[in-house]
Amino acid sequence: MDTSLFQSSIVQSNRILYTPSVFAKTNLLHLQEIGQLDSLRPHTSQRSNMTSYLFFLVKKGSGILVYDNVTYSLSQGDCVFIDCRKKHSHRSSEQLWTLQWAHFYGPNMNGIYEKYVERGGIPCFHPEDCSAYEKLLTQLFETASSGIYVRDMKICEHLTCLLTLLMEESWNHRSASRQSLSRKRDVMGVKEYLDQHFADKITLDQLSDLFYINKFYLTRVFKEQLGMTVQNYLTALRITHAKQLLRFSDYSIDKIGQQCGMNDANYFARMFRKIEGMSPGEFRKMWVQGKD
Repeated sequence: MDTSLFQSSIVQSNRILYTPSVFAKTNLLHLQEIGQLDSLRPHTSQRSNMTSYLFFLVKKGSGILVYDNVTYSLSQGDCVFIDCRKKHSHRSSEQLWTLQWAHFYGPNMNGIYEKYVERGGIPCFHPEDCSAYEKLLTQLFETASSGIYVRDMKICEHLTCLLTLLMEESWNHRSASRQSLSRKRDVMGVKEYLDQHFADKITLDQLSDLFYINKFYLTRVFKEQLGMTVQNYLTALRITHAKQLLRFSDYSIDKIGQQCGMNDANYFARMFRKIEGMSPGEFRKMWVQGKD
């Protein structure tokens, strides 16, 4: 795909307007536009109601972003990740800026962005090292301009890496308050306990007593940090262990349920079907058939 050099009295840019395949647009994270822009004089870009998500990096210079009725000051090394359905604008200052950016979308992007915000992600942030973001944007540009036949899959791979970086950033370790760090330590202690004792009978009251944490506070903070409730996390651990035993042991299904902390066979079968879409017996049969 050809790159496009554009220059006006206010900007000079090198960009790719990308048209993904129907398959990519329906099933994958896909690119819409990518490039680098150098401002030649202060200017404002204003948009809204775009079915797109925008990530950009300020490589030099400074400016402002107005997003969701909040104004952010931007300078070299700052990153922006926003939902372009919302009204937004950005303007370079007299200290003219260079931006490297990508517009992209995908069938699950709305949910991904909601999770980013839920985890503490913010529209603007300043990473200690922005080289990983710059490298990914460069790889995206090179892939989009290439002729490889798996181009859309490679673009999806790069965008997934970008979103993974953004999710890691949403934890905001470096700028977290002492209270926030303490909350994360509390949650990690509970998580490690669940990882080791999932086969035991565990209740919120027991965890509250064991870790000296109010159970309502624990419920809220655990979901905030790990994206699921304590009970859902515990159930996932138990079902994962059950799948291992169903595939690699000869234990009866009732015995497997007991070893995973679910002594009621009906409850075990019901929860397994809810998560895996099949009964424990069907799961075992699926994996052992044709086995040497």
